[in-house]
Amino acid sequence: MVAQLASKRRRRDKRLQAAADSLSVGAIRKSVAQRHVHTALGHAVQVDVDAAELAHSRPGWIGMRSAETQHANGMGGRVYTREEIESLTGAKGLRYINWLGQTSIPLVDSKGRIIAVLGGMPCDLAGWKLVTDAAADLFAQREPYPSISRGLSHGGGQTEPGELCNNEANTALTNDFLADQAFKRLAGFANCLFSLFAPLLFAFYQAQMGLIAAWRPNLHWNFVGSVFAACTFNFGPHAITVPHLDFGNLAWGWCAITALGDFNPDLGGHLILWDLKLVIRFPPGSTILIPSAIIRHSNVPVLAHEQRFSFTQYTAGGLFRWIRNGFQTDEAWEKSASRDTKQARASEGSKRWEQGVAMFSTVDSLKS
Repeated sequence: MVAQLASKRRRRDKRLQAAADSLSVGAIRKSVAQRHVHTALGHAVQVDVDAAELAHSRPGWIGMRSAETQHANGMGGRVYTREEIESLTGAKGLRYINWLGQTSIPLVDSKGRIIAVLGGMPCDLAGWKLVTDAAADLFAQREPYPSISRGLSHGGGQTEPGELCNNEANTALTNDFLADQAFKRLAGFANCLFSLFAPLLFAFYQAQMGLIAAWRPNLHWNFVGSVFAACTFNFGPHAITVPHLDFGNLAWGWCAITALGDFNPDLGGHLILWDLKLVIRFPPGSTILIPSAIIRHSNVPVLAHEQRFSFTQYTAGGLFRWIRNGFQTDEAWEKSASRDTKQARASEGSKRWEQGVAMFSTVDSLKS
């Protein structure tokens, strides 16, 4: 029986390998990448928000915790049903994006910056369905569980960056997920989208995570080549969030969200970007990248008989802060820094935020 299951899994992995395009950043021809981006720019959605004015912490590394409770137009931190969202669309200025989940659509702020992207799916839709169905099957085979996070982080009192702690059972379970070909493909595709639509920001992540890897070569990374330091497996079977910020992530960084499962995206699963006043149809198998530390977001419940899981990838702002401090905490840096160095650092926060926001691509920069 064990041998049969192992053989079945090997056959499935071969099908996934053959069906899905190679999604590593280096494997995509420049001409193909440019064509994809230029096509996407033709479908860009403009939002009436200046990303530079979104709330963030004073040092500029992470989002602002208090902003999570500042709900525009009286919106509160609870689950909103499809019927409620439909009533708010128009009445509260929310705009509905009827996204099929296959093509890429950049979200462009009032200054022409691409601050998020509805990433879609690779061109081989049939092959990609094999990948996403396989990932959803792994979730469905497990007992319902809220979520498990894996990878590297820094913050919340940690003295140095390290791997997120889990008990033995959760570690074993998610080790299977991390080793699975389907999740490797999902991670690769999100990484690829990041590099295409925010190349400067992607290069910054790549360089900074390289420094962490060189500092502690024995750290275990979730996916080879990925710039995301951590991920969360949301087991569902009705994965849902209330309006919130992932304020611990890099303030101007991107978080990749992949929806999985079997549900009708016309009736549930929509992603709501409250600060952008967008309600986005979010089909299973598709991926969206957003700056989750500064844009409040939530999703609409799916129907009772349906299943929705999600796979998110992100990087904590504390990792970048640790590097800037010379691989030490703020407290350790304060003790060792000279007065002149401290004075110079005092003005860094506002400049850091400006420099971070400048890492977003503009429509013009991607057209050239």
